[in-house]
Amino acid sequence: MGVFKGPVSSRPGDVLLTGPPGLSGLSGGVDTVARVLDIRSWLTSALTRVYLGMARKHGSSLARLPFVTDTALRPLRRDGLDPVADLGRTREQEPVSRLRIPFGVNVWLVTGHAEAKAVLADAKSFSNDFGDVAGKAGAPAEQNPGGLGFADPPHHTRLRKLLTPEFTLRRLARLTPGIEAIVDERLDEMAAQTGPVDLVESFALPIPSLVICELLGVPYEHRHEFQRLSMQRFDLFGGADASLGAISQSLDFMLRIVARERERPGDGLIGMIIREHGDEVSDRELAGLADGVLTGGFETTASMLALGALVLLRDPEARERATRDDESVRELVEELLRYLTVVQVAFPRIARRDIEIGGVSIAEGEVVVCSLSGANRDAALGADMERFDADRPPTPHLAFGHGVHRCIGAELARMELRAAFPALLRRFPDIRLATVEAELGFREASIVYGVESLPVLLR
Repeated sequence: MGVFKGPVSSRPGDVLLTGPPGLSGLSGGVDTVARVLDIRSWLTSALTRVYLGMARKHGSSLARLPFVTDTALRPLRRDGLDPVADLGRTREQEPVSRLRIPFGVNVWLVTGHAEAKAVLADAKSFSNDFGDVAGKAGAPAEQNPGGLGFADPPHHTRLRKLLTPEFTLRRLARLTPGIEAIVDERLDEMAAQTGPVDLVESFALPIPSLVICELLGVPYEHRHEFQRLSMQRFDLFGGADASLGAISQSLDFMLRIVARERERPGDGLIGMIIREHGDEVSDRELAGLADGVLTGGFETTASMLALGALVLLRDPEARERATRDDESVRELVEELLRYLTVVQVAFPRIARRDIEIGGVSIAEGEVVVCSLSGANRDAALGADMERFDADRPPTPHLAFGHGVHRCIGAELARMELRAAFPALLRRFPDIRLATVEAELGFREASIVYGVESLPVLLR
């Protein structure tokens, strides 16, 4: 699920908005693009290493870092489940506004729904290929975040075409029994526990990890290792070095799976690509695509499962709707996706040319960041969009992004949510929080928003 799918963390993926050493000021023009990504320690390292959790390593907080301003963090901050009120005021007054960040980098924040949709849809005017620009600026190849989200057509088109057949509704339908079995197994394990149960650890994290195993075709005997690597790479408290080490291990693991699939292709995504494309795709490229599925579909879905459960626990009407019929569940999930928008900002874009968005002139080479959480609360979508409404008809939200970079796993994420929430509430109709909501630990200034733990009483 999710739009921001570079190397991410499931606990909790904070982004550190530092600037590059020695950068003074930037202006428009072709040279600006290179100079913008001469700041590789900001746009690449910040989207990889720091995004893995360095901002809160050893308990540090972005809020206490002197070079990060409150204004810079505004699109990443929340008040409980809601974006901070200042983000809404910014959207009403300036749907396209300058984001004041350190070191004079020209960054525009887009909070309006129509304006964000226009930026996300325009792959001709905006580039996602930070790796290409970083290379021109002399950045080491290993600092390139990589993946679909950081690629432009035609390279992006080629990679996406490799994955698209596996994410059609017809192909995904084969996963339905497996998803239901995974959910039931987790509920059985929860039922066997005594005392409070942490829904993050016991429910939200294992489900997407195991579903991705099913999708990729990871052999059953290797799933324990896959889960271990999934959790380790997204472990905030292990620190950035441990997370990066787990990423390396994960890629090595994927390479071993790819080598095995080369010999005997299975029915999963990896085997499908090998059968249909053979040597057209290299082992490393295929391992990277598989790893991208993990990074894109694990943390985001886990956060939706945890935060969505919290919404259902606090809203009796939503709980009732979640156990009604399939159509009611479908509409409820869409409202949860819109309201929570766990991926708070989309991949940053670089303007390829001078362009006007929402009446604001953006110069070639300037960076544009779309606030998905802000756009999904825009009054243009309907009345009272700051409030969760279990009966709200589905809206054209941007929780999965828009355009060529729209989340390729959107339907799989929906399948998981539609299976998990009704099953949880039917199995444990008396489920309730084991603590007061004010004591829950939410992520600070994180690209993928979430809650650290969600202790509940099942009976």
